[in-house]
Amino acid sequence: MTSLSLFLALMLGICLFAWARREKYWTKRWEGVAKNLGLKTRDADLLPLHSTTVFLARQQAEQQAEQRRVFESLLDEISQGLVLVDNQLRIRYANAPLKKLLHRKEIRVGRPLIEDVRDHQISDLVQESITEKRHATRRIQMLPSDVGAGSNLGGRYFIIEAAPLGADVGGGAWLMIQDVTESAMTEQIRRDFVANASHELRTPLTLINGYIEMLQEDSAKSSPTVKRSLDVMEKHGKRIARIIEDMLAISRLEDASSSLNKEPFDVHDCAEDAADHLAPMLEGRDARIELDFPEGDCLLTGDRFYWDQIFTNLIENSIKENTKPGLVIRVSGEWLKDTCILKVSDNGIGIPAHDLPFVFKRFYRGNKHHSSQIKGTGLGLSIVRRAVEAHGGTIELTSSPGIETTFTMRLPLQQA
Repeated sequence: MTSLSLFLALMLGICLFAWARREKYWTKRWEGVAKNLGLKTRDADLLPLHSTTVFLARQQAEQQAEQRRVFESLLDEISQGLVLVDNQLRIRYANAPLKKLLHRKEIRVGRPLIEDVRDHQISDLVQESITEKRHATRRIQMLPSDVGAGSNLGGRYFIIEAAPLGADVGGGAWLMIQDVTESAMTEQIRRDFVANASHELRTPLTLINGYIEMLQEDSAKSSPTVKRSLDVMEKHGKRIARIIEDMLAISRLEDASSSLNKEPFDVHDCAEDAADHLAPMLEGRDARIELDFPEGDCLLTGDRFYWDQIFTNLIENSIKENTKPGLVIRVSGEWLKDTCILKVSDNGIGIPAHDLPFVFKRFYRGNKHHSSQIKGTGLGLSIVRRAVEAHGGTIELTSSPGIETTFTMRLPLQQA
């Protein structure tokens, strides 16, 4: 064996000896740690693995804490107040804007929600969301609170949204609160202006239309130009009067303080009166109105004045928009156990799909090619929707152009 081989063997032996000494040293150290922790000596070999697991768990917890701080910082920058509550409606988390919205010095975690919001409308909505397991949204006007309890938010308007949380995140619900007082006040000012302006315009316009009718009666010796001018004035005067009456109707429906004059009435008779009123529009045309109601009384509790407008607007809308021959307008009713279903349908040109989401908006008129003709005020369907909703019902529109267009209204029936 050469000197080089002897040297290498010697170095290898030294390394193995050093490694063995090191292993023996750390084994004694781990056994000492295990002994101090009350563990058995044979469990000392598992300590390195346990220490690595603890280190990784700590590192993961620090990362989650950092992520939580980032999310909380982001949630503190939004304008809405956000709250997380458990199933007992105790606060688990609240962002900083909530304190500003509710005028509170602090929102304490673990405290019942009602103690901080101080309005049962909010806590009731959250409880409803948890119980029924659905997303809920409501606009509320805050109730007056005790002066000694802090700033009084009575009269301010808020949009409240709540939705349940899954069991994997501990259950409960999230709640978002947004102050919409300014927009609510603006909307109220707009409604007041429309109502007041309509009232102020109705009286002078009635006088103007009266004088136009008087001039028409005495226009036998007038020139054709004068007669044509009076006819045009009468036509547009009546249109303006119709717009004013429609705007007043919408204002009354939007006014929360204006209650409906509800009493039982026969829906079949109401629809028949509307059809008879519009019958002159069908003279000389290949068109008809069909009524399909069950035998006997077709009673519904509501304001007959608005139901006259509902049927008149829906039937008149079908007549005006369908000038081709063969038009059939069908008005039907079905009475179920607790619901009344009313439908007004026709087989006319229909409504394009892109117009369907907008037909109930004010002044919206889908058929732009009719703009040169006076087809209506654009308020009729808006009045229909408001009136149906004021009776606690819903209205849906479906249309297959050239086949069938149907307005379906569902109304709750009062239980005897």
